[in-house]
Amino acid sequence: MYLLHCADTRFPIERANGIQIMETCHALAVRGHQVTLLARRDRRHADRDPFDYYGLPPLPALRIRRPTLPRAGLPRRLGYLSHALRCALGPARPDLVMTRDLGVADMLLRLPAGFRPPVVYESHGFAPIVASERPDVLSQVAGASRGKQQRLFARERRVWSRAEGYVTITRGIASDLAARFGERSRLLVAPSGARLNPARRFTPPSVGETPVLAYAGHLYPGKGVEILLRAVAQLPEVRAVIIGGYPNDVDLAKVRGLTSELSLDERVEFTGQVEPSRVSPLLAAADLLILPVTGARSFTQYTSPMKLFEYMALGKPIVASDLPAIREVLRDGENAVLVEPDKPERLADGVRRVLHDRAFAERIAHGAFDDAVQYSWEKRAERLEHLCREVLGAVPPSSNRSAGRA
Repeated sequence: MYLLHCADTRFPIERANGIQIMETCHALAVRGHQVTLLARRDRRHADRDPFDYYGLPPLPALRIRRPTLPRAGLPRRLGYLSHALRCALGPARPDLVMTRDLGVADMLLRLPAGFRPPVVYESHGFAPIVASERPDVLSQVAGASRGKQQRLFARERRVWSRAEGYVTITRGIASDLAARFGERSRLLVAPSGARLNPARRFTPPSVGETPVLAYAGHLYPGKGVEILLRAVAQLPEVRAVIIGGYPNDVDLAKVRGLTSELSLDERVEFTGQVEPSRVSPLLAAADLLILPVTGARSFTQYTSPMKLFEYMALGKPIVASDLPAIREVLRDGENAVLVEPDKPERLADGVRRVLHDRAFAERIAHGAFDDAVQYSWEKRAERLEHLCREVLGAVPPSSNRSAGRA
């Protein structure tokens, strides 16, 4: 198959969406498909090569196109949409377009089916809710007006009903969309994944004299770093490493301020933003891995943090918030400790549960390590490939251009 993946984001980008897009495209190319990733050139770091940045070997089958577009606003968006149309409808027309961009999907799906390639849309959350709640969990982000929420709702409904294939990262998102718009065919739940070493072997975790808790990710309020810091204040025997945070970022300043307020400066280390290839070694040096996502809003209730799968792959005990999307992957007492979200004292209790029972810590760490096999990028690409073949098999023969391809 020849697949076009549309991602209107600067590339490479430090955020999890960049890792997920690159790993997915790379894994599909490894499986023998021709993949073109259409993103935007990163003006901030023009010399960064995506393969080097994400620590992946270049593949002839994966081509990354990064046009230089206007710097911001509507001109940049229109420029990207124009490039997406040309790539999707031009002479080198792909067999199928994949995207997690609702606007790109809606634009293509408004065209007659015979005039465009089939579209597989990937949902990471119901757009009207995400847009309305973003100010509650993301710093310095404006809320969506009622009019914008209505437009997003209409787009969601059209894409749900018209897309030839549909992917969600959690069962919760799929159930929510089906309850709103009705059942649909060719729907796949495909969580994000982790990069697994084929030679990986489980090593029982050992806890040092001063146990180290680690968190990797962004620092905005919805991620729960402030909950972790308040839990550390109740655990005088531990240290913590916070991996992430942009220089001069307001969220980094806030959590650093809270660290000082709680007198934790000597026990909490902030690494700042690091390249994706450096995250796993930093996590592997810790004794426990913490996922303190808040549960106050729907935005965090049904989305699945990608770091969850990175944690599992490392074979370390995990203490995580007990939220519906996380429960789709983690099971309390089997491959993690799940605790009531937004409660520092519950998070501290969860950490103590691991530290005070080494046999239990080894059991849940081993459980997560074994379960991670089901969440490799290779497994995800295999599931997506099956969906794409199902989509192409349902396209009328006159418009199905994939016959005879890999």
